[in-house]
Amino acid sequence: MALKQVSSNKCFEGYQKVFEHDSAELKCKMKFGIYLPPKAETGKCPVLYWLSGLTCTEQNFITKSGFHQAAAEHGLIVVAPDTSPRGCNIEGEDESWDFGTGAGFYVDATEDPWKTNYRMYSYIKDELPKLINANFPTDPGRMSIFGHSMGGHGALILALKNPGKYKSVSAFAPICNPMQCQWGKKALGGYLGSDASKWEAYDATQLVKSYPDSNLDILIDQGKDDQFLSAGQLLPDNFIAACTERKIPVVFRLQQASCFCNPGLLGCYFGYDHSYFFIATFINDHIKHHAKYLNA
Repeated sequence: MALKQVSSNKCFEGYQKVFEHDSAELKCKMKFGIYLPPKAETGKCPVLYWLSGLTCTEQNFITKSGFHQAAAEHGLIVVAPDTSPRGCNIEGEDESWDFGTGAGFYVDATEDPWKTNYRMYSYIKDELPKLINANFPTDPGRMSIFGHSMGGHGALILALKNPGKYKSVSAFAPICNPMQCQWGKKALGGYLGSDASKWEAYDATQLVKSYPDSNLDILIDQGKDDQFLSAGQLLPDNFIAACTERKIPVVFRLQQASCFCNPGLLGCYFGYDHSYFFIATFINDHIKHHAKYLNA
């Protein structure tokens, strides 16, 4: 499958590149970012896939997270795909920020008019890794996955639905129980139909209940001042309870708020939220988490 290089930038002795290709799964052109560490010039490297959240493209993570130095030091190839098909000319695809364009939710849609193009689950699980392994110096046996928000949901379900495929998984502020939140109900209902029993296949809290063993260490960071946590969109407590019941190891770190107010020029200071400032603060921890399991 032909790749077209869109950009290339030297970074920490490696290269941050962006490519475009024609996706057979999504039936449109797709872009992905890929960081090639210095070690990729002399040998095969493990691959870490990042899944971004609502409204994002491949650019958000590669320009805002600050992951490059840690990836270079550990010799990790890091792949950051787009979050949905684009330009498919589907009626309504651009009407809302949390459904359609930029909001593929990492599912394989079964409902018209979405089912032809909106197959992000299969794209991430099968097509993209095959493309990466065929064109870059990867070690296909060493692959991990992580993500943020909608992408954290994607990372968790991909790991839970495919035992042994990924060496490790982590997430920043993931949507943990989409069947029970408004974002999830809108997306799953729109892509999969009104039968909620079909949604369970893409809900991490449901999937962990039938995960076959405990050989999966999960790392989750969550900002306490995340506005979507307080709005009930993320629901990590439900996921943690399900993991505890199944004895699945999960490290959940609620990064504390530290608010103080000053009536003068300083104003109010709050804690960690849902933004890339939060991600950038803890990204090195996540890279180290994956490097441990990837033997990098």
